Amino acid sequence: MHEFSELVDRCVYFTLEELEKLQERVMEALQTSAATPLVKALQMIRLSKAILVVGMFSMFESILQDKLDCSNGFKDVKEFLKQKEEVELLDRFIELELAVNALKHGKGKSYNALIERLGGKIRSKVKKPDEYFFDEGDVSEVAVLVDVDDNFIHYCPQTIRDISEFIDKENSQYQ
Repeated sequence: MHEFSELVDRCVYFTLEELEKLQERVMEALQTSAATPLVKALQMIRLSKAILVVGMFSMFESILQDKLDCSNGFKDVKEFLKQKEEVELLDRFIELELAVNALKHGKGKSYNALIERLGGKIRSKVKKPDEYFFDEGDVSEVAVLVDVDDNFIHYCPQTIRDISEFIDKENSQYQ
């Protein structure tokens, strides 16, 4: 079986390519009609991207549990990266975890911690507490706290791959 990190990369490229094709067709149709189903289709595309990120990152926890032989993959990977003094990867992981939690749960501890880290590496917009839109007037916008654009989507499997490869490299040294 192929590695999760390789498959998730392929999944991301395939999904984004198909969503782009759909968006092009919808945008073309919007040139002659402002029908509600077309606007809803644009919103569905945006929501699909958020679901893709939440799903891939959530599934990554089971991969970590297997790689680290543990029952709490996210907790243990943070400890593993901390022990190995892999500060950059740890920081990327924490920021991604906060962003995904903000997508899943809305405002709360993770969102507040993410707001404190603004300017970090996730390369996506995060709504500040007093903001209602990322881009007022954008009919494709959906109610999420993190703008899941293509850069953010690619950042997620890249981080998953980098962490997986680091764990594999470290674990192979002790076998």
